[in-house]
Amino acid sequence: MLTLFVLSALVGLIAFTRVPLGLAMMFVGTAGIATIHPRGFGAALAISEQQVMKLALNYQFSVLPLFILMGVFIVKAGLADEMFEAARRWLGRFRGGLGMATIVACGGFSAMCASSSASTATMAKISLPELEKAGYDKGFAAGSIAAGGTMGVLIPPSGALIIYALLTQQSVSALFVAGILPGLVQVLIYIGVMMAIAALKPDWVPVGTRYGRVERWSALGKIWGLLVLFALIMGGLTRGWFTATEAGGIGAGGAFLFLILRRKLTWKVFVDSIVEAAKISTMIFIVAAGALVLNQFINLSGISGNTIRFIQSLDLSPMMIVICFVVFYVVLGCLMDGFAMIFLTVPIIAPIIQGLGFDLVWWGIVTVLVVEISLITPPVGLNVFILKAMLPSLPVQQIFKGIAPYVAADVLRLALLLGFPALALWLPSMM
Repeated sequence: MLTLFVLSALVGLIAFTRVPLGLAMMFVGTAGIATIHPRGFGAALAISEQQVMKLALNYQFSVLPLFILMGVFIVKAGLADEMFEAARRWLGRFRGGLGMATIVACGGFSAMCASSSASTATMAKISLPELEKAGYDKGFAAGSIAAGGTMGVLIPPSGALIIYALLTQQSVSALFVAGILPGLVQVLIYIGVMMAIAALKPDWVPVGTRYGRVERWSALGKIWGLLVLFALIMGGLTRGWFTATEAGGIGAGGAFLFLILRRKLTWKVFVDSIVEAAKISTMIFIVAAGALVLNQFINLSGISGNTIRFIQSLDLSPMMIVICFVVFYVVLGCLMDGFAMIFLTVPIIAPIIQGLGFDLVWWGIVTVLVVEISLITPPVGLNVFILKAMLPSLPVQQIFKGIAPYVAADVLRLALLLGFPALALWLPSMM
């Protein structure tokens, strides 16, 4: 694990010079292969090229841009705004109700978008002005959105779960279904945090507006199509009606239909949507390609075998080893991007977890949950800096203070998942 820290630090140092993270990993991996391969730099380039082409030709990877495109179409159709409005009308009458609505809307939008950063940025634009207008504490409001945005990592369709499936040869559909219950638990626990803060710090979260029955149901009626689309995707995956890639196509097609029916489709909107989805997908592809090259160096250098032998020499129980890995992930997540962390560590750690007798689908949910935590913990905290960019006058320390209760809730949820693996494995067992 020390070697992984050293490699992570080297990649981070290069990335700090403004070199894209994927290219930084590719550079370190290629240079590493060149130093240990008898044929030197030429062989390293050939191996690196092979890894990049292997990813480009992987059929399962196509599910990611499809779900990203679905999320972009949903935003362009204005459904993210109406999702928040529906949640506000149903929950607004409670103290902290607007904050609860933000969390529920984050969860709902995350279920339609494979990107955590996109979820955070989108919901910040929609809900942050409303929270400030209602008199919420600025740090806690920003922290609630940053924490809510992490749900895009776990709630299916999840880009992180797709990447994990590619690296471990697990079923994308099984991982998606496994993420449903932990995702719902996350929404409920976050609402519990909002209720607790409302009781302990009532000046942070004011009482919201009460809406009538007609107003509540009319708001829900505007997003019924979105609810049906999500139910169709999850139901189809659970029942085996279609594969994850086919589900991505259905999702993108359904979201495109919303654009047409809501008369939001123009040539400019269509082109902008394709370009935006392509940019996000390309960014993830470059990180993925770089990580695969770096992983190839790790495999050729024998780091994987050395790590396994070191762990075996510790003579710890399987659960203690799992806890050690979780702590390792939490520390590493404070230093580097979540996707890069998955690419760098999963090829080494997943075989060890499987050798200990644990289910790799369960471990995938645990891994992604820890990645979620890394998005809101210092010093990296990607979601925090997205909020900071939108609120330049708000100190980062104040946002982290607002996030602290959610981090505590995530630790509780992680403990539940470690203690009760059925939370992730029950639904896949019904497939």
